[in-house]
Parts: sequence; structure tokens; C-alpha cells
Amino acid sequence: MEQVPAVILLEDGTVFNGHAAGKIGTTIGELCFNTGMTGYQEVFTDPSYFGQILVMTNAHIGNYGVADMDTESKSIKIAGLVVKNYTNEYSRPLADGPIQDYFENEGLVGIGGVDTRAIVKKLRDQGAMNAIISSETTDLDELKKALAAAPNMEGLELASKVTTKEAYDYSEEGAYKIAAMDFGIKENILRCFKERNCQIRVFPAKTSFAEMNEWGADGYFLSNGPGDPASMGYAVDTVKEILDSNKPVFGICLGHQLLALAAGIDTYKMHHGHRGINHPVIHLNTSKCEITSQNHGFAVNPETLEKMTDVASITHRNLNDRTVEGLKLNNKNAFSVQYHPESAPGPHDSRYLFDDFVEMMASNK
Repeated sequence: MEQVPAVILLEDGTVFNGHAAGKIGTTIGELCFNTGMTGYQEVFTDPSYFGQILVMTNAHIGNYGVADMDTESKSIKIAGLVVKNYTNEYSRPLADGPIQDYFENEGLVGIGGVDTRAIVKKLRDQGAMNAIISSETTDLDELKKALAAAPNMEGLELASKVTTKEAYDYSEEGAYKIAAMDFGIKENILRCFKERNCQIRVFPAKTSFAEMNEWGADGYFLSNGPGDPASMGYAVDTVKEILDSNKPVFGICLGHQLLALAAGIDTYKMHHGHRGINHPVIHLNTSKCEITSQNHGFAVNPETLEKMTDVASITHRNLNDRTVEGLKLNNKNAFSVQYHPESAPGPHDSRYLFDDFVEMMASNK
């Protein structure tokens, strides 16, 4: 495969040279990194990454090709990709094709052949920052101007850009009816509910509570998604109405943050976020550790939460930095986690949370 020169320019002025990976073009986004050793296609198609350029710390990307069954949404959602070794040849029997064809069809701009370790160390030290990738031009002055005009992730409302345009039924049969609010929902979350005999209707992010209530849900699910939760006043108001109905509520990732905001607990932008499939989390009630899949750049403020013990309790904590990984509302049938219990390809330590939600709906019927 012919190598076309490419460049990535970071917000602090650092430049890395490499070669094009995917479509020839230019792209801008917030730079972040994922430490997962496998599951790259699930990551690329996760709507929570919308607007972000992703650095993969695994040295080899593309070596097992791509497969339709590995997608978490209908298209690639990352804004760009940074890798060390970009490999178009693959040997996986289940693959549907090579990664380069996939990226070109999806319009993804990326860069390979760069020192990803150096980029990750910079992000860990200095925090998240914007970046621009180009295989069209190496004119740094031109790229600096384009990068300077890019907005920061803090304050951005992005869920409305990735949500479904119309409500749809993912599963039309089941013992329990779940109204899922789509802020950027992942396919495997829906599969996990379907496997537990649930009927699921997926609603656009800005759907009113009245419309969902008319459908007659037994419980409400608040999905993952991209952007700053503090910019989603419309969703927070809807979650408040859901809580007033006293129906069971379960939130994941962005849904976790929105549940906290609806309860009066604020959120904040993290230094560089959590993204990977090896994050240790302790369940405070059982003292058991779970290895979890994570993807978030915002989190629930523990200082606010700890002052509101009459409203909510912390159920899970991250063992690396003690950030809030789970909470429950004390006077409502509502709980949430910051991580991804549906994680594909794994780990599966936290799938019990879906069972907990089903049991909550059964008890509330």
C-alpha cells in the first residue's frame, strides 16, 4: 500500500510526521487515547467518541481486519485516528475486509507511523487538547489557523448530533418495556436488554417525557453519548420528570452524569479521561473488584455527591483515582454507572447490572 505523507499538529504546537491511514484529507478534534488491546472496531463506532481524534496505544491496528458484527453503531464515529503500526493485511477468518477499504468507505482520516507513546505521555501530563491531522497539506501555518478555530469539548452539546432521528423498536417482545433515551447508544447495550427478555423502544434524545410515558414503559434507560453533560439542560429536565414518575431508571456513562445532574449533583471535565478495557472498579457494597470498559472525559463531582447523602449514595469507585463510578438515588428507583457493563468484546464482569435493572422493574410492577 502506497504511503502518503501525513502530519498531526497538537494544540500546544507539537508536530508528529507519519503517513496517511484511511481517506486522504484533514480532520480536527479533541485528542484522547484508548488503552485497549483489542476491540478497535467497537471503539471506532462508539458514538461517545464523536468529535474526538483517537490515539490507540496498542501498537498494531488493522491486523485482524474489520467485520460488520463488531460495530456498535451504523458508522464510524471518531473524528480521526492516530496509530503506530497501520496494517492492512489481515488473517482473521471472520473478517469482512481490510481496514483501509473500511476507512475509505467511511471517510475516516487518520495517521500512522507516529510515536503514539510520546503522544499519550503528553496527554497524561498536560491533559486533553485539540489536534489536527492532515494528509492533504503539511503547511503548519495553515493547519495552526484551522486548529485555532476549533471549539473545546467543554460546553459542547453533541448528543443531538448522534441520536436517532425517529423512535424505533429494537425488540418488540418481552416481559418488560424499556424506554431507552438515545444520547449515542451502543448496539451491545440493546442486545443485553433483549437477552433479558425486554421489549425496547429507542427514543431520540429530545423526546418529551409525555411521549415516552404514553408508550407505557416499565423502566427508563439513559444511554451513553458524547459531549459535555452540563450543556444538556433539555435532557436533565426530562430525567427529572422521569424520576418524578417513580419508574425504575438505569444510566450508563453520559446517562450516569445526567442522572446526577437531575439530582442536583454537578459534573466536571476530567484531566484526560478514562478510555480502555482494563479499569479496576470496586463495588462498595460487596467489596468485589470489577475490571471494566470505560470511555469518558467528564465525571460526577464526588465532593458535591458526598455532601448530599440524603439524596444519593456512591456505589462504585475507580481504584486508580477514586473517581465516582456508580451511584444510586436514595429516595428513587434509580441507579447508574460511569463505565460500560455491556462492554464488547469484554470484560464482562459487570453484566449483572442489567439483571439488577430487570429485577428493579419486576419489583416495581
